[in-house]
Amino acid sequence: MLSLTVAQKKIAIGSFLGWSLDGYDIVLMLLVVPSISQLFFPSKDPVFSILATFASYTVTLIMRPIGSVIFGIYGDKFGRKKSMIITILGFSVATFAVGLLPTYALVGVLAPVLLIMVRLIQGIFAGGEWGSGAVLTIESVPKQKRGLVSGFLQSGFSFGFFLAAVSFQIITIVFPGQMFEEIGWRILFFTGIIPGFVALFVRLSMEESPLWVRKSKEGGLEKTPLRSIIFGIHRKEFLLCATIMTGLVYMYHGSISILPTYLGQFGNFQKEQVALIMIYATASSWIEMILTGWLSQQIGRKKSMLIFVFASILISIPLASAILENTYGLILYVIIFAFVVSTASGPIPAYFSERFPTQIRNSAAGFSYNAGLIFGSWSPLIALYLMSSVPKQMIPFALGINIIIGAIILIIPTLLSRETKEIDL
Repeated sequence: MLSLTVAQKKIAIGSFLGWSLDGYDIVLMLLVVPSISQLFFPSKDPVFSILATFASYTVTLIMRPIGSVIFGIYGDKFGRKKSMIITILGFSVATFAVGLLPTYALVGVLAPVLLIMVRLIQGIFAGGEWGSGAVLTIESVPKQKRGLVSGFLQSGFSFGFFLAAVSFQIITIVFPGQMFEEIGWRILFFTGIIPGFVALFVRLSMEESPLWVRKSKEGGLEKTPLRSIIFGIHRKEFLLCATIMTGLVYMYHGSISILPTYLGQFGNFQKEQVALIMIYATASSWIEMILTGWLSQQIGRKKSMLIFVFASILISIPLASAILENTYGLILYVIIFAFVVSTASGPIPAYFSERFPTQIRNSAAGFSYNAGLIFGSWSPLIALYLMSSVPKQMIPFALGINIIIGAIILIIPTLLSRETKEIDL
């Protein structure tokens, strides 16, 4: 990273911050699930309220493929930088808007409707965020640095998760008990606009991708990139990448994203304890994603991913049990759990960008990545359903099985995929 030029560092940091905002916002919703469930989806059955809240979270993820198509095509035709400026503005405003929404007690059924509408809009802008940032960054750095930069970029999501956990802990201390239910959760969403403006400031001074500029001058841009991705010669690569992401998303959101609810709902941990545990979990995931990206430059994208996937199958159930039982060494178990289960995606920005030509790279990489959310994003709901349907002693087993399902989905397309670390863009 230190050997990159100033221009390359600006691009990497600008992309990293955008992905951090994505992680920050998504985690805010997950951290306040108990509060949001009662404020927007009140019910005599607390499980129903939580499921409804997770559904509002899931719709954001489901809308992302649409956003990836819109802004992927825009980025391929008009430039990665322009696309990134639009997405970060829209995403930031939508995050802020959640904090302004009236609750069920004030406007009745209109409250959850408005929440879902804002989350839908947010999902569209978020869908365009990853593809443009990943492609611009990977196109702008030397081949021998792609793996490390890829891990750094992908770790932005966990870094945002980490910042959200820190913010959550601070807000729960400043606004304890009922004060959090009245105003604390709103302030959390208001803070989401801060990293958005920082990212916007950095992005305005970034340079455009030199590969895209050259292709644009040559007149070699694809007029209908989506057609060649879904129906043309790139269909196989798209399907493999989309299936890889389905498994990765299923694993991540079925482990780290569900962890706050797992701790609070089934482990009876208090808000402050959940926040502290999530700080350790997300810090572990953040640092180790960078390591996974670096490792992919040494041994290949495929091998580095498969190592962590197979390890996840072995450790998910025993560590889930140890975490829920709050045994001695809890923090260590959480760190190892997050390290193994959530970090296989480190090579993905490089791995996906290397598989498609410049003229369709933004559309193809972005759509492949977000297409995986269509099925993978249901993992928290499935995990919650499984854990609510079994005896208490089987809850960790249910969570572990859900993670293993994601791992199996991921293994098959990864084994069928080609290695790309030596490819010239």
